[in-house]
Amino acid sequence: MRKINLTDVTISKTEGFTFKDKVEMAKIMDKLNFACVDLPIITNTQTDSLLNKTLAATLKEARLSADATNDIDTAWDSIKDAKRPILKISLPVSTVQMEYLSHVKPAKMIEIIDEKIKACKEKTINVEFEAIDATRAEFDFLITAINTAINAGATKITLCDTEGVMMPDEFGAFIAKIKEEIKEISDVDFAVSVVNTLGLATACAFAAIKAGANEIKTDTSEIESIVNVIDKRGEDLGISSSIRSNQLKTGLKNAKVETKNGEEKEVVKPNVDVSGVDFALSEEDKKETVIKAAKTLGYNLTEIEENNVYSAFRRVALKKSIVDSKELEVIIATSAFTAPATYETVSYVINSGNVIKATANIKLKFNGEEIEGVATGDGPIDAAFTAINQIIGHEYELDDFQILTASVGSEAAGRSIIKLRADNGKLYAGNGISTDIIGASVRAYVDAINKIIYEEA
Repeated sequence: MRKINLTDVTISKTEGFTFKDKVEMAKIMDKLNFACVDLPIITNTQTDSLLNKTLAATLKEARLSADATNDIDTAWDSIKDAKRPILKISLPVSTVQMEYLSHVKPAKMIEIIDEKIKACKEKTINVEFEAIDATRAEFDFLITAINTAINAGATKITLCDTEGVMMPDEFGAFIAKIKEEIKEISDVDFAVSVVNTLGLATACAFAAIKAGANEIKTDTSEIESIVNVIDKRGEDLGISSSIRSNQLKTGLKNAKVETKNGEEKEVVKPNVDVSGVDFALSEEDKKETVIKAAKTLGYNLTEIEENNVYSAFRRVALKKSIVDSKELEVIIATSAFTAPATYETVSYVINSGNVIKATANIKLKFNGEEIEGVATGDGPIDAAFTAINQIIGHEYELDDFQILTASVGSEAAGRSIIKLRADNGKLYAGNGISTDIIGASVRAYVDAINKIIYEEA
């Protein structure tokens, strides 16, 4: 019985997830025995690297694949503490994508593949080459590209049907021909990535499996279908996986989040606004409309807070045409009201790595006295929040956690927005800014707590 691995690409391919949603999604896939979780390419060194480092400290079994195409050193630094890290080089191999998207000729692309795979190999033994638009590549060139990657040290090859227009029999024949031409591909993990342009993604994936591939990359739109086929026909096909449909359904059920209007949405479905709110405000909107939008997000503001928020909204709206839900949350967090500092941040020390559980040592000042909390957690942020809860002697529900960029450059400041739900159900947003993202998150968490304490006094 041949074991088929599944790689989840949901957080790398789907927009709209918050930091918290991405962490929860990856943890669910790890518990469901997915072989690998693909990470989004790092575009913001601070925020994206923090996500990778958090997952590196959190995932217990699944491999963690970081896209190192643009920056190998940064990608490796972000996942080096993972239990099973992978560096991925993702490059186009079709003529149209090489020339019009990457602006390189075929010969130069072969050089790039060789150089980047070898550079990754110096960091880790586990290196993936992902061939984008492989099904539209010139076949002889594709063979050269794959052989180059394997000879340079790639331990995993992924072929992508990027356009998703192949029929299942065509895709199966394509994979079989690759297997016939490259005998060495049997010595590496051989994955396929398919999209559902024609509604045939699952059928194409299993045509590839029958032809010799041993791994499928998929997002949550196809996961249930793929696992169901393995459950129902796996014995006939001579294949199995470590995931069962009943386990998967339970896992996806656990991934549901409650939206602000009391309904449920699944964060695991692509193209979902995970806040449960979808609106666009402009400078023409009146105060009543803006405050209604704030209530939709879960904020019940006093009259003074409403005035502060609307004034701040006007300043932002005059500079840009649209203010969306995430931007309105930032406005609320920074302008609604400032509470007296019942607790003040004194210091924080965070330790994490692949052989230790993340630990946070936090010191806060309360009534002139410094109080210390030490806690462990699933990553540095979780450990820090747990230590703060230990100090204040109470744990409020973490409703949302966002990391934003407040400025640009190598010394860029990061802003963290924390939403805590008090025991009475009311939301309080905390705001923190620092060149250290963890510091910004600690300050935002303490800011939200101070607001709750002030109003409950």
